[in-house]
Amino acid sequence: MTGTLVPQAGTALDPFVIGGRSFASRLMVGTGKYRSNDEMVRAITASGAEVVTVAVRRVNLDRSKEEGVLHHLDPSRFFLLANTAGCYTVEDTLRYARLARAAGFNEWVKLEVIGDQESLLPDAHGTIEATRILAAEGFMVMAYTNDDLISALRLEDAGAVAVMPLASPIGSGLGMLNPYAIRTIKHRLSVPIIVDAGVGTASDACVVMEQGVDGILMNTALAAAQDPVRMAHAMRLAVEAGRDAWLAGRMPRREVAVPSSPTTGLLG
Repeated sequence: MTGTLVPQAGTALDPFVIGGRSFASRLMVGTGKYRSNDEMVRAITASGAEVVTVAVRRVNLDRSKEEGVLHHLDPSRFFLLANTAGCYTVEDTLRYARLARAAGFNEWVKLEVIGDQESLLPDAHGTIEATRILAAEGFMVMAYTNDDLISALRLEDAGAVAVMPLASPIGSGLGMLNPYAIRTIKHRLSVPIIVDAGVGTASDACVVMEQGVDGILMNTALAAAQDPVRMAHAMRLAVEAGRDAWLAGRMPRREVAVPSSPTTGLLG
């Protein structure tokens, strides 16, 4: 049988590597807003995600407490990524990143410095500053930012191992508002680009991945769905489909119809 061997995510044919570490899934998920810890675990499992973010400021860091999120997440099964969600200053962001490492997390951190309480948009200057400080301390910083090329370039220069531009504001579910900006960031940066925030449903995830980005992080799209487990499964398939479509290379867009069958050699 002849044909193209389809690359599988996280394999040698299509590796997904951040900061020298390989990951199996290009979908990363959060742990907030679920109706129960059981629902959270079932949704994460259905998503196929390996990387799971935990908001250090919002969870009980005592893993022995059954009501806490960490009690239900096996670190041998999931790669737990500390998240500085809810931090509005560089000082708070640094404090919670360091607290996470002291509490037994690894040196990886998903960095957020929020600049506005109403829109929840990132503080670009503060994020760059915090990235530079934490990278110098040995942290592997995955930095959440606006869909702005200059900020993304500055974050790469500051030592981020991945840059995470938003698709649209946190929790909005509006999907990707500026595909040109996302494609430009991916084209210009050398570190992986993980789109974060704003994906609302499977079609959003597929379109995002078709821009050529390396992965997606989502939370609300799963937790706020009527059936989070089924939505998580749909997102898993959508991320894989979007990646495959980008690797395949889409047909050219044309403003005129073109026959799908040959026009020569027709029967009279």
